[in-house]
Formats: sequence, C-alpha cells, structure tokens
Amino acid sequence: MPPNPKPDSSSSLSAGTIRLAASVGAQVEEAEGTRALEGLLERCRKPGAAVWVDLTAPTPEQAQEVGAALELHPLIVEDVLEGNQRAKIETTDGVIHVVLFHLTYDETVATSELDVVMGPGFLLTVHQASWDPRDSNHLRSGIGPILQRGTDHLLWALADDIVDGYFPFADRLGDAIDEVQDQVIRKATPETLEQLFQLKRELIEVRRAVSPVREVFNQLTNRDIALIDDDELVYYRDIYDHIIRLTDELDNYRELASATLDVYLSTINNNLSIIMKRLTGVTVILAGIGAVAGIFGMSEAGTALGGAEAGGFWLVSGITVGLATIAAVVLRRIDWI
Repeated sequence: MPPNPKPDSSSSLSAGTIRLAASVGAQVEEAEGTRALEGLLERCRKPGAAVWVDLTAPTPEQAQEVGAALELHPLIVEDVLEGNQRAKIETTDGVIHVVLFHLTYDETVATSELDVVMGPGFLLTVHQASWDPRDSNHLRSGIGPILQRGTDHLLWALADDIVDGYFPFADRLGDAIDEVQDQVIRKATPETLEQLFQLKRELIEVRRAVSPVREVFNQLTNRDIALIDDDELVYYRDIYDHIIRLTDELDNYRELASATLDVYLSTINNNLSIIMKRLTGVTVILAGIGAVAGIFGMSEAGTALGGAEAGGFWLVSGITVGLATIAAVVLRRIDWI
C-alpha cells in the first residue's frame, strides 16, 4: 500500500484555551484567557470591527460565558457543546453557524469537528486541542492580513485550508484502491479482502466529512447573507468548485471499491470452479482404475507379485495404467488437471 499521509503536525493546544484577535485599523490586538472576554461585545460593535474568538475544547462553563459575551442564541451554544454533528450551516437570529471537519491520519482516518459561528463583527471558532487553526496555510504568515479583510474572509481562509486538506486523503484512497485491484488480479487472499474493507471504511469516513460541505457552500454562495461581502463570494465559489470535484472523485472511488469487491468474489468463485474441475479430472482417472480393479478383483495380487499368477493379470494391469495415462494426458490438454 502506498505511504500514508502524515498525521497532522500542528502543535497541540491546551484544552480550555481562549484566544482573541481583533483588527483595529492597521493593527491586530491579541489577548488570551479571561482578558479576551473583557469588553468583547463592545469590540465587535465598533465600525469595521473584525474580532476572532478561538476556543479550544471549552468546558460548558466557558462556552456559556463566551455565548453570553457575544449574545448568542442558547441553541447555538448547545450545538457547539454537543458536537458529533454532520457538516452543516444554520442561521439563527442573524448569526451563521457552520460545522466543518478537519481530517488527520494516524493508522486510521480521524475527524476533528470545527464549529464556526459568524455574527456582526465577530467570528467564533470552537475545535479540539489536536488542531490549531492558526497553523493553517493562510494564517502561518500572520493573522493580520486575513483578519483586516473581515471575518468573512477569515471564514474563507479556514474553510479553504480544511477543504484543501481533503485532497491528500482522496489521492491516498485512489492509489490504495489501484493497488488492491492489482492484488486481486494477481492473487485474491483474505489479507487483500481485509485491506479492501479497511479502504471502504475510510472512504465512508472521508465521504461523511466531505459530502455535506457541498451544500454548506452552495448556500453560502447562493443565499443573500448580509454577513458575507459580495466581493468574498468569488472565494467561496472557489471552495464550492473544489468540493464538487472532490465529491465526484469520492463517488468514483466508492464505485471502484465496490467493483473491486465484485472482482474479488468472482475470482474466488473462478478459483473454486478450477479446483472442482481438477478434482473431477482426478476422479475420472481414479474411477477408471477402480472399475477395472473391481471387475477383475485383487485377491490374487500377492500371488501375482510373487510370479505365480497368469500373464492376464499383468496384461489387465498394463492396459489399466495405459488408459489412466491417456486420460491424464487428455485432461491435461483441456486444462482439467
């Protein structure tokens, strides 16, 4: 099997970490911990404000505190705390709640949920400690250039990095399916079947994370959402195009995996047919010998081997061996043995 994608190399954060980044003119102010929540709503209400609040594996109390500071609807806070959802987009009280999944690989595919809540002047992200959004490609050079263009541009930057991260998994699945297909053609073994089912499980996991994202960005690009500037729609459409191509590839891989399983079962059945055919050929040979032996009897075999039997015994034995040899040659030529 081809080399697996490396596990996510971003540094792990501590659970319960609260970080804030606020764009103020050409500067970006940052704070962490309880200081990040001081005067949070006032920051968001300033003209042209762009405030990013990042929560890492928050406790229920922290989520409630941030929700109260941003005046979020209780249902949004409840969904953020609940987790284990599918990728989706919801609008509540003029606030957009988007759920995406970040993928990592460590022996098996693992998903990490990212909740993004965007409201007037702010963007709230909630994620697990194993992934740091600030390590994404668009933010490695600094938060300022992205945040100064608005929270809608920050949402694009995070989503674009997540979606781009899906492609290595899709490529790995495609390469692994090709290799398993070659193994099935060469020799179908239980180990090959185990690899195939493992690939199907990974394919389902990746598709579960990716497929609903298509509808998320379909709504973001086609609905009149006041929180997203018209100039940003072209960026969201780019992600939408990537998702369409990715879901098409995953659908093709799913069909290839199913076809590979069909080929495996057909190969097993063909091998069984070959075995039965060869057993039938051997049976034909042995049945002929057994029939002759049954007719003439073998009670005098000991006397014959001692040289005291008539020559007819050896004649019948020779004819039997000769017919068995001819039958073996004929069956070999028609590939029955």
